[in-house]
Amino acid sequence: MSMAGTPIIMDTVMDDTSMTTLARGGETAILPLFAWLSPSYPVGCYAYSHTLEWAVEVGDVTDEASLVAWLTDLLTLGLGRNDAILLSHAHRAVERGDHRALEEVNELALALSPSAELYLETSQQGRSFLDATLAAWPSPRLLPLEGDVAFPVAIGMAAAAHDIPLPITAQSYLFGLVQTLVSAAIRLAPIGQTAGIRVSAALADMVQAIARQGMALTLDDIGGSTFRADLGSFHHENQYTRLFRS
Repeated sequence: MSMAGTPIIMDTVMDDTSMTTLARGGETAILPLFAWLSPSYPVGCYAYSHTLEWAVEVGDVTDEASLVAWLTDLLTLGLGRNDAILLSHAHRAVERGDHRALEEVNELALALSPSAELYLETSQQGRSFLDATLAAWPSPRLLPLEGDVAFPVAIGMAAAAHDIPLPITAQSYLFGLVQTLVSAAIRLAPIGQTAGIRVSAALADMVQAIARQGMALTLDDIGGSTFRADLGSFHHENQYTRLFRS
């Protein structure tokens, strides 16, 4: 993967609509996010590494610095940026009650998966998340989607249905993604737990910036250049020993 990233303007200020929503909902407005993005929520996030296992196997990720570089590329040049855009459009579709737009976002999100393993990663987590959330946090505003559901789309849907502001949702989702991949790296052993905490902290500002950027972009702005990671997902399917499903 390339080490170059697109410059991102740091801007973490919440908009007036988000502040109004929080004020109306009180301190409980964002509580569901703590449950939804917890490792204990039954989506199976622990089973996926988004090609990180292959990157460790071939020596692309060997220590804290190379992990930060790998995750930076994923966030800025592909997965992170695209997920922020998709989540934002799913959130707004539910806010408008626009089922057709929601279906189109979900179809695009699923089609973006470059390999069978990465398709499984997003669709299995998305479907599991939506089913669990419908059981525990039902809402008449949570528009139904049959079949496979991409994970960022499912998160955006649920947040909008429960009036959780988009900026907080996007930032929380992306930081949860970082922590999931850092946890995978710890289990794969190129870094330890203390280094993992440092990696998460080092990427926090970038996560906020990507979330803000993603909310301002259209579906036509989706794209990526994480070619080595994408190709690595195919190699991982035939990797001799594996801890993860992707």
